[in-house]
Amino acid sequence: MKLSTGQLLQKKYKEILDLWMRQQLTDASLREDLMANEDLRHECEEFLHALLDAIKRENFTDIEAPEFDKTLESLAGISKSRAQKGYSPRETGNFVFGLKDALAKVLEKELSDKEALYNENIKVSKLLDNLGVYTFESFIRSREDVIMRQTSEISEISTPVIQVWDGILALPIIGTLDSSRTQIVMENLLMRIVETGSTIAILDISGVPAVDSLVAQHLMKTVSATRLMGAECIISGIRPEIAQTVVHLGIDLSQITTKASLAHALRFAFALLKYEIKKSDRSGL
Repeated sequence: MKLSTGQLLQKKYKEILDLWMRQQLTDASLREDLMANEDLRHECEEFLHALLDAIKRENFTDIEAPEFDKTLESLAGISKSRAQKGYSPRETGNFVFGLKDALAKVLEKELSDKEALYNENIKVSKLLDNLGVYTFESFIRSREDVIMRQTSEISEISTPVIQVWDGILALPIIGTLDSSRTQIVMENLLMRIVETGSTIAILDISGVPAVDSLVAQHLMKTVSATRLMGAECIISGIRPEIAQTVVHLGIDLSQITTKASLAHALRFAFALLKYEIKKSDRSGL
């Protein structure tokens, strides 16, 4: 009884795996710095087993069919893992495309009819092309998730709210203010106002590269939200070039207290709270 292509390839599982592994281990682009050879073999075994199980029914065209669920799940997991480890899209795609040679060699060895060999190779090649596209898509989604998570973590780190004195908070802002970051800034600041019972908040924009009308709007929203919480807001770090830009754009900051530096803002905050700072004479120590 003649075996179908799917059955034939499943029967040659070990031979295909060995050929595929040998091809990858001798490839000059092998990333041993990112993955041990044992882990690479485990990925190959998992994917190949799922793939050969899926094509038992001779479905080489519709990867959305239920029999490919495990195959796609395996590819999605591999793509996500490789995106997190630092592989490039090309390196991840080549993991799938590299299987073509191993399958072609096995088919060439088993099929003597040249026309049948050609037709089966075309079917297998198109299938792996579709799976390669799915791998790229999965990789990109995973990479985007990594970037979004890292961006969120960086935003959290770059917007620390510091209690510099009783009743006084300082929030140094570094980088550009956009809508999503402004929301994080406001949430962190308002939460700390409630936690500490502070009545003055200093927004230091020394680390903001430029102030345009949009950045100014975000700052004014933050000031308004702070005032609604019963705290006075001071903006510090107004450099000469920022002052010129604000005037040129016609941005009205007249209702907001602004200072040239964090030190000036802190001194102003002490005066508002009627704090008096004196230099101690430590010469007798």
